[in-house]
Amino acid sequence: MATEKLEKIITASLAALAQKGTLKGSEKIICGMKPAGNGFGERYFLEGYGGKQFLRMNSNSYLGLSTNRRVIEAEDAAAKTFGTGPGAVRFISGTYLPHVELEKKLAAFHGREAAMIFSAAYAAVMGVLPALISDETIVVSDALNHNSIINAIRLARPAGKLVYRHLDMEDFEEKLQSTVGKGKRVIVVTDGIFSMRGDHVPLQTLSPICQRYENKFPEGIITVVDDSHGVGAFGHTGRGTEEYAGARADILIATLGKALGVNGGYVAASAKLIGFLRETAPFYIYSNSITPSEAAAAIQSLEILDSIEGKSLLKAMRRLVKRLEEGLISLGYEVIESEHPIVPLLLRDTEKTGKLVEYLFEHAVLATGLKFPVVPKGDEEIRFQVSAGHTEKDIDSVLDVLREF
Repeated sequence: MATEKLEKIITASLAALAQKGTLKGSEKIICGMKPAGNGFGERYFLEGYGGKQFLRMNSNSYLGLSTNRRVIEAEDAAAKTFGTGPGAVRFISGTYLPHVELEKKLAAFHGREAAMIFSAAYAAVMGVLPALISDETIVVSDALNHNSIINAIRLARPAGKLVYRHLDMEDFEEKLQSTVGKGKRVIVVTDGIFSMRGDHVPLQTLSPICQRYENKFPEGIITVVDDSHGVGAFGHTGRGTEEYAGARADILIATLGKALGVNGGYVAASAKLIGFLRETAPFYIYSNSITPSEAAAAIQSLEILDSIEGKSLLKAMRRLVKRLEEGLISLGYEVIESEHPIVPLLLRDTEKTGKLVEYLFEHAVLATGLKFPVVPKGDEEIRFQVSAGHTEKDIDSVLDVLREF
């Protein structure tokens, strides 16, 4: 068989990943869910673990909207009207009314002229950045940017790439200044919320720096923020890092699959930019969009977020975040405090991180351990993710488990 030689190489590669500590291994399969009740949030059943009920502390559904009754009903009604899939890419009869309505609502929500949907936020980043980067473009990127940004830059092959120290605005300005005269256009790209730590870009500082150097480049400086973890979870009304910082990016990329609880990604910008991307972004042109029913569900989620109910969910989530942070600190753990629902418990030791993840799992708590070399040595952590769907009893049960570790 022709694959036998390849499989030997693959086996060696997987063994190397295991040795390195980055092998993810077999996936745990959710096979059922128990609704919230008796003061506790939802519990999940995993295949192979019988009736053991697990508390998810590693879900991106920050507002609990993935199981919201109205969101489910909106998706169900649209599936009955339009079917289960789009049946084609957008420009070949694959655009449905819910797609267009969702794009209009996303643009309005973010105060932009237009928006467009991708199959995923990863696809949005991969589609947007290469379309904006030419062989005369310099890219300046944060050191802890998401894998999608890193791969999009590689795909684009810019004239140059500079990486500044994480959130270090002095280093950022030095890197930006060093690009003067080396390219026609600069793309400054950063996460809004950084997924491993829950910290955020100081957009109120970064944007003015870019404005100071704007005229030194014939085609200007374009700021791009991927705020997938921020939208719906950060800022007074859930509009993300831009709202929190009181500053805006030129191009905003985000997801429908985290706080909004559905699936897909999107970009919001000027009408001309969106029109250009519809004609040039291959991840949009040559791939099916999200289903019409997913778009309808996302519309419902967005309407909930942009309402009194949404503000109430945000407040509830933040109270639970504070309860977990204060509880961890009282137990002697180190955390990175933030209003964002990502709560990193810093252990700064790979072996201890691995043992704590196993201990939590044994005690029916699902949490994510980030170990070296996934994170720098000394930054090892357990990443907890709080949801408005959690309860005080849920948080206290996690703290009780950690108290005995």
